[in-house]
Amino acid sequence: MGEKKNFSSHLSKLSIFGTVAVMASAFTLAGCSPEAKVQSASAGQKVQPVSASNTDTNVIYIVMDDTGYSDFGSYGSEINTPNIDRLAANGLRYNNFHATPVCSPSRASMLTGRNNHAVGMGQVANFDFGEEYPNRRGAIVPEAGTIAEVLGENEYINYGLGKWHLAPTSELTPAGPFENWPLGKGFHRYYGNLEDSSDQYRPEMTEDNTFLPWIEEEDYHYSEDIVEKAQQYVVDQVSIRPDQPFFLNLAFGAQHMPHQVPQEYIDDYDGAYDEGWDVIRQQRFEKQKELGIIPVEAKLAPSNPGIIPWDELSEEKKAVYTRFQETYAGFLTHTDEQIGKLLDTLERTDELDNTMIVLISDNGASSIGGENGSTNQSIAYNAMSESFEDVEKRAGLLGGEATSSDYPAGWAQVSNTPFAKYKNSTYAGGIRTPMIVHWPNEITAKGEIREQFVHISDITASVYDVLRITPPKTIKGVKQLPITGISFADTFNDAEAVTKKKTQYFEMSGNRMIYQDGWKAVAVHTKGKPFEDDVWELYEMENDFTELTNVAEKHPKKVKELVKLWEKEAKANNVYPLTDHFLNALANLPADNLRARKTFEFHPEMSHLSESAAPLIINRSYDISIPIDHTPGDEGVLLALGNDKSGYTFYIKGNKLVYEHHTGVVRYQITSETELPDGEIKVQFVYEKTGDHQGTANLLINGEIAGAADMKTLPFKTSFEGLDIGKDLFYPVSPAYAELEGFFYTGEIGKVIYEFEEATFNTLK
Repeated sequence: MGEKKNFSSHLSKLSIFGTVAVMASAFTLAGCSPEAKVQSASAGQKVQPVSASNTDTNVIYIVMDDTGYSDFGSYGSEINTPNIDRLAANGLRYNNFHATPVCSPSRASMLTGRNNHAVGMGQVANFDFGEEYPNRRGAIVPEAGTIAEVLGENEYINYGLGKWHLAPTSELTPAGPFENWPLGKGFHRYYGNLEDSSDQYRPEMTEDNTFLPWIEEEDYHYSEDIVEKAQQYVVDQVSIRPDQPFFLNLAFGAQHMPHQVPQEYIDDYDGAYDEGWDVIRQQRFEKQKELGIIPVEAKLAPSNPGIIPWDELSEEKKAVYTRFQETYAGFLTHTDEQIGKLLDTLERTDELDNTMIVLISDNGASSIGGENGSTNQSIAYNAMSESFEDVEKRAGLLGGEATSSDYPAGWAQVSNTPFAKYKNSTYAGGIRTPMIVHWPNEITAKGEIREQFVHISDITASVYDVLRITPPKTIKGVKQLPITGISFADTFNDAEAVTKKKTQYFEMSGNRMIYQDGWKAVAVHTKGKPFEDDVWELYEMENDFTELTNVAEKHPKKVKELVKLWEKEAKANNVYPLTDHFLNALANLPADNLRARKTFEFHPEMSHLSESAAPLIINRSYDISIPIDHTPGDEGVLLALGNDKSGYTFYIKGNKLVYEHHTGVVRYQITSETELPDGEIKVQFVYEKTGDHQGTANLLINGEIAGAADMKTLPFKTSFEGLDIGKDLFYPVSPAYAELEGFFYTGEIGKVIYEFEEATFNTLK
C-alpha cells in the first residue's frame, strides 16, 4: 500500500521447501510430532488450570474465509504460512473443530455463542426468504447479543475489521438502517466491507457507519489495509487506554474468491504444483499423519465426483489449473504475512502474551470454481461455468485486477484433505476446518493437538468462561436467548479433558447432520425432493476419522435415535421450515424487503450504493428514465452499476446515448441512431421481459425509440459492484471510457427513476 507498508516491515519470504523443513523442525521441538503428542498425554504432568480472573485479557478472533482443513503448514500443507504456524507452535491446534457450511451462519454463531438458526441466520445474509422463513432473513435477532455487546458492558473496547456479512444486504445503503451493521452490534470502531466478498484491489469500504469513496492508491491490497488499521487500533488503545482490554475481530476476505494477490507471491510457487492435485493431496495426507493432525490409521477419502484424475488431463489443462493453485497459495502466504504484522505489533506493545487469539476458517474450501476454475466471480455466482478455452485465455491475468478468480474444484478437494465434499455440505469437507488457540499467559501446553469435538458456537462461550463473565439477561432492553455454546477451556492445559459437547445439529440448504457422542448421522438430500424421502447415513467418528464407512444398516436403532434427536434440536433452534432453495434466493423480494418498491428516485448527489441494495432488475420488466439538461459536448456516465466483470451503464459519448449490459459472457451495446438534441430532454431505457432471463431492450429519447436489441441477462446477481449516479467509480463497466477516470457527466441530471410493474418478486415458488 505504498508508504503505508512502512508501518511494519515485511517478513522475508522463505523458500517453499525450506519452510517445510523449518516447520517440521519447529513442530518437533514444540511437541507436535506424534511421539511428543503421546508423551504429553501420558507423562502425568500437572494440569495448569485457567486463572480465576482474566478480565484484563485481550481477545482476538482471526477469521479466514473458505480455507480448507489442510491449507496451513501446521495442518499438513506445503503452503508457506510461518506466522499462522507460529501461533500453532506456541498454542493449540484442534483437529475436531466444526463450523457451519457457509460464512454468515458461522460468523453469527461465533459472535453470539449460539446456534445459527436460533439467532436468525439460517443462510447467508444475501438471501431474504421472507416472513415464512424467520430463521433465514439475513440478520442476527436482537435477542442474541454479540460478544462485542457483552464485552462492551464489561469495559472492553471492541474493534471490527474486514468482512462483516451479518446484515441483510438490502440494508447496505449510506442511509442505513444501521442496527445490523457492526456498530449496531456492539463494536466501537469498524473498518472493512459489509458484503459477502470483496475485490482485493478496489474494495467497497466502510468505516464505522460511513461508506468510503474510492481513492486510487498505488500498491493497494485489502488484506494489508485492514491489518494496518488493526495495528493502528491496537497501538492507539495500548498507548492511550492501557488499562482497558480490547476485543478485535479480524475477518479476512482471503481465501474467498476473488483470489487476488501481487505477482511476486504467485511467482514464489512457480512449479510447486506441477505434480498435480492427486499427488499434492496424498502428500498433505501423509504430512498430516506425521504432524499428528490426523490418526495414523486414518484413510484418505476417495476423490469427489467430477474430479478428473490429474494424469488424465491434457498438458494445456495442467498448465492452467496449476496457475490457479499457485495464485491461491500466494494469496494465503500474503495473508499469513499480514497476520505476522499484527502479531509483531502485539509483541512490540507487550500485549501478545496477554491476548487470547482464536484463528479459524468459517467453512471448508469452495468448489464454486467448477471443473475449469473461474476467472469471473459474476459467472460463478450465477451458477454458470466458463469454458476451458475462455479460462485459458485469461490464465496469465490470474491474481490481478482483470480477474476475480476461484480455483478448480480439484484444488478445493486438496484444501479439504483428508475429507470428502466442500463448502455448503454437511459432510466433513464443508464443516471441519482448522482452529488454533494461542494464549501464552494461560496455555502451557505449547504446540499440542486437541481432539475434542468443538463447534464454532463454543468459542465465545469459552471466552465468557475464561473471563468469568456472565452474559446479561437483557441487552438494550431485549431479553436474551441462553448461550448454547459450551466452553472447551478445560482442554487448554488438559489433553485428556472429556468433551462437554455431546450434541450438535447442522443444516444448510436442506442438507442435515446430527452429531452425538462420537456418532454422526447425515441426511442425503436431493434438491427438489421431499425431505421425508432423505436417506440417513451413519458414521462412527471415533473409528472412522474421515467418515468413509456408512454403518446405518448395522445400527438402524441408532439412526432412528439420531434422526429423532435432530428433529428435537431443529425445533429447539428454529430450524423449521426447511428449504433447499439457494442461489435463486438472491433475487427474492418479499414485501417488507427494502428493495421491494415499484419506484426508485435517485438524485445525482447520492453516494455509491451497494449492488445488493440497488433496484433488482433480474428477470423483470422495468423502465429507467433520466431527465437531463444537455448541451453539445456534454458527455459522461448517467448511471452505472457493476464493473468490468459484469454490470450495466448508461452514458453519453460523441453526443450519442449509449446503453451497455455486460453479463460476463456477452456484452450488449445499444447506441442511439441520432445525436441528442439540445436542452431539457428525457432519456430512457425500457426492458420488456419476453422469456426467462431474456427480453427486448429499447433506448428512447423524449419518448421516441432511438435503438433496440434483444438481450439475455444473468439469472441471480447482476454484479459485485454497486450503483453510481453521474459517474462510474471503482472499476468501469465499459471499456469505451476505461481510460477516463470516473467519466463524470458534464451536464446536469435531474434524477434517475427506476419503475417496475410489481414491487415484490418471488423466486421461491
